[in-house]
Amino acid sequence: MVQGTAAEWALCWMALLRRRLLTLPGRPHLVFFPHDEIMVHAPVDIAEDVATAVHESAVEAGRLLFGATPVDFALDVAVVDSYADAV
Repeated sequence: MVQGTAAEWALCWMALLRRRLLTLPGRPHLVFFPHDEIMVHAPVDIAEDVATAVHESAVEAGRLLFGATPVDFALDVAVVDSYADAV
């Protein structure tokens, strides 16, 4: 039950993030989704805006699926120059 719900949440998260990324300049876009991580390629000058979009999309996905229930999906956002540096 929990694994399925987490997968649904991740799909909502990605869809909501894609919608937010379309509003940002520089054509930021999803490049990889390994299990429970999202990697976004974006120009450095909008990296913080993208990080905000990632976080806001995660919160919105939680509200979409669980309403006012206090569900907290732990989320770390790292802004790096190379995918190899993301931890």
